[in-house]
Amino acid sequence: MLLAPEQFLGFLAAAVLITVSPGPDNLMVLGFGVSRGRAEGIAFGLGCGFGCLSHTLLAALGVSALVAASPPAFLALRIGGGLYLVWLGIHALKSRGQARVAAVRGADEALSRLFAKGLLANAINPKVALFFLSFLPQFIIAERGGVGWQTAQLGIVFTAQAALLFGLLGYFSGSIGQWLQRHAHAGAWLDRLAGGIFVGLGVQMVSDI
Repeated sequence: MLLAPEQFLGFLAAAVLITVSPGPDNLMVLGFGVSRGRAEGIAFGLGCGFGCLSHTLLAALGVSALVAASPPAFLALRIGGGLYLVWLGIHALKSRGQARVAAVRGADEALSRLFAKGLLANAINPKVALFFLSFLPQFIIAERGGVGWQTAQLGIVFTAQAALLFGLLGYFSGSIGQWLQRHAHAGAWLDRLAGGIFVGLGVQMVSDI
């Protein structure tokens, strides 16, 4: 069973806005691209994007097991996840958006090594794992069944758009980095946009239960 169209489009829109908000991953991608070149930025960015697959697998297995073992526990996960998203949103709304693109120095590395570095950096990040466990369940329609399969599809969608956007960030890193430096407040507005999404999702999730 594939995702419902409105489920897919709503999730994709939220995922894209969250991915483009200034954060450690995309700023690192820009840093690699600015200091080492487009190919290096793309390689690291694709690694960061595909690193989401490990969190997708863990989220799909964990949510499926939770639903099978205890529906009330899944309900608690959704409430806790909703509150966590509200907390993330409030912090994003309070952000001053003072993002800086720092050049990443170091010896020349093979593109495959940079890809692996981005993959590992994302895969072992506990904050990303916690985010996936909080964010993905908000878009699951339990009544449709196949909760684990829905979770996996959402994670794959997130991974695909993240890999694409991070790859584009690497390719256009020079221009984007210069633009961010010239428009100091752009990061703040992106943070506020993402923060509004987080708060809205979290509040809606908690109020609907």
